[in-house]
Amino acid sequence: MNLLRVENLTKSFGGLMAVNEVSFAVEAGSIVGLIGPNGAGKTTVFNLITGNYQPNAGTVDFDGVSLVGLPTHTIVEHGIARTFQTIRLFQNMTVLENTLAGCHCRMRAGALAAMLRTPAQRREEQKALEQAMAELAFVGLAHEWENKAKNLSYGNQRLLEIARALATQPKLIVLDEPAGGMNDQETQELIQLIRNIQHKGITVLLIEHDMGLVMRVCSSLVVLEHGAVIASGTPAEIQANPRVIEAYLGADSE
Repeated sequence: MNLLRVENLTKSFGGLMAVNEVSFAVEAGSIVGLIGPNGAGKTTVFNLITGNYQPNAGTVDFDGVSLVGLPTHTIVEHGIARTFQTIRLFQNMTVLENTLAGCHCRMRAGALAAMLRTPAQRREEQKALEQAMAELAFVGLAHEWENKAKNLSYGNQRLLEIARALATQPKLIVLDEPAGGMNDQETQELIQLIRNIQHKGITVLLIEHDMGLVMRVCSSLVVLEHGAVIASGTPAEIQANPRVIEAYLGADSE
């Protein structure tokens, strides 16, 4: 069953066609990679899926719901969480506080209940704390819960972004270059983490330039060039595709 279906997605910025009639589907429970050379339009596609941009044309359907025109917070409530190519954390807040920010979209107590500290509000707050700590343990950061985000290593800041995204209780997590800036050991641990996310029943869609990671962790790949899909298939099929090889290496490569 397809959890996400993108059809003829198109986005231009002035005279630049950033995304040109892109279509692909993501099956529930899968790990799908969106790859391509720099400037291929990958992050723009992510921004269209998650509501940061609105398309000029095309559709984005998620779990039976059209996402086109919805604000980002509503898309999160429907079950899509994301990380960013450039880390976006609350640097002066603690690791736990950053993760709790992800829980907020599932909390229902209003301002009055929070001021009065009603029993229901206290129970909801305790549940959020427990969930946030569980997500930190899942990514390996529970011991850092009191530390400020800015004091974490670059790789651990990447993991904190993932923990915050998981705290929204997503059906689909969208990872934009999660291995960026990580060393080899951290990348190996990230591969296992992505697999563990899948084992939790969460579907994964990722952009990544580390082809070793992509080929090891993804069940299928979609390749973009100049804003258009040039190939899709299994990692083995993509590795052998002449058009993909040309896009990455040039036509004269052996």
